[in-house]
Amino acid sequence: MGSPAPELATTVLSAQGLVVRYGAREAVKGMDLRVSRGEVVGLIGPDGAGKTSCLRTFAGLLRPSVGRVEAFGGEVWPNRRALHRRLGYLAQRFALYGDLTVDENVQFFALLLGVKDWRERRTRLLDRVGLLAFRDRPADLLSGGMRQKLALACSLMHAPEILLLDEPTTGVDPVTRREFWQLLADLVAEGLTLVVATPYLDEAERCSRVLLMHGGRVLADARPKDLVGRLPGTLLEVSAEPRRLVASVLPTVPGVVDVQPFAARFHVRMEAGGDPAAAVRTALEAAGAAVEEVQRTRPRLEDTFLFLTREKDVSAATGAP
Repeated sequence: MGSPAPELATTVLSAQGLVVRYGAREAVKGMDLRVSRGEVVGLIGPDGAGKTSCLRTFAGLLRPSVGRVEAFGGEVWPNRRALHRRLGYLAQRFALYGDLTVDENVQFFALLLGVKDWRERRTRLLDRVGLLAFRDRPADLLSGGMRQKLALACSLMHAPEILLLDEPTTGVDPVTRREFWQLLADLVAEGLTLVVATPYLDEAERCSRVLLMHGGRVLADARPKDLVGRLPGTLLEVSAEPRRLVASVLPTVPGVVDVQPFAARFHVRMEAGGDPAAAVRTALEAAGAAVEEVQRTRPRLEDTFLFLTREKDVSAATGAP
């Protein structure tokens, strides 16, 4: 999914100095954000990063503790009822009614939102999400992926201009995840603006822009391809055994800045200069490890996120700004 065309680059959603508190705890700590029409913006981060709290304020379901959220040029909270006609929100736990059929669930949301000619639109949406053949099936008897597709159809019934999705593919199988994102890509091509919260860094690649969040703060706001360029030094991918020995030796190699396990391999970030691959191989072999491969690799978003997270944690521990 690419960036919006120049003629569509109009701000439709923004946050200025957004703070969300639950009692004494700050879930969001001063977010600034501008979303242009036609963008796909990803809020990326682990549980507790503040993603859901942001989406709830964007949707007018939660009042900002501090700061301001605007949609279509007006403040969201005072105008939340009117804005619900232009915003769609797919929550983590969407309120489907298990004893109602697929058809009846969509009908309920259509009538709730005052959608005219909802029968024709319902049929088109169910066909689009692949549920037309299951329209008489109770929601409780749908698979997890089918329930998410039904929830998406309900969220789209009133033809929103902005769709907010909170971890829409969590717990969904890989095939359904791919189908779900293809549906979203088609909708964006037709002019829909998406703000998607997800813990999956691979899904960030599908966004035109991502905000990496950690502990309620935005660590970075950029296009995915620009974020991977922020990782300093040289990144190596190391395959060697036994893993416990390798994990203990790698941090002791001169020039090594960080070591992270990646599946059966390790990603090792080193200071620039010299021949880092040779230095790592020599140290591992001297320790008795069987080295299969040590090679330079292109940083991934996960490498950048782990680097930025560690930087933030170190700054917090030392009191640095």
